[in-house]
Amino acid sequence: MSDKYTITFKGQPLTLNCRPRQVGDSAPDVCLTNNQLQPVSLADYRGKNIILSTVPSLDTPVCDIQTRTLNEKAKQLDADTVIITVSRDLPFAQARWCQNNPSDSIITLSDYKNGEFGRAFGLYIDELALLARAVYIIDSQGRICYQQIVPEMTEQPDYEAVLAAYAHLSAGGDCSFCSGCCG
Repeated sequence: MSDKYTITFKGQPLTLNCRPRQVGDSAPDVCLTNNQLQPVSLADYRGKNIILSTVPSLDTPVCDIQTRTLNEKAKQLDADTVIITVSRDLPFAQARWCQNNPSDSIITLSDYKNGEFGRAFGLYIDELALLARAVYIIDSQGRICYQQIVPEMTEQPDYEAVLAAYAHLSAGGDCSFCSGCCG
């Protein structure tokens, strides 16, 4: 297997900083920033299932649709689940997006300071200093149970696959499913 992990943007290859986190891995406990400029750790949500959505920038149409769609789908989920969208947008831009869009069921967090989150998850795009488009499901113990890295940045995730994986986890299933991995 190659030591480079790639995705594409309009067909042009882009390099991810390292091997992305996989199903069965522990989710890295990294510090992000909320819209009030306060530090937030993924460990702050331990005890809840997390649908973790990463986008390059909320100010782009595809990322906007992804975040809106997951906000809408959140209404179908258990109360012990949180949906978090992470981007490298400044917290001010994320707050503006939340004020102008339906965002009552999601949490937006920023990786703007140093890209620690993106690097830890293997989603940091070297050429752009942005995050790859991905969706992870992390169980209440902090273990990755689902991974979908969208291979072409201009495309949407497979939301039905995400919801099926979530339903499996909610029904007491194990962390043995994975789709959409890049290579």
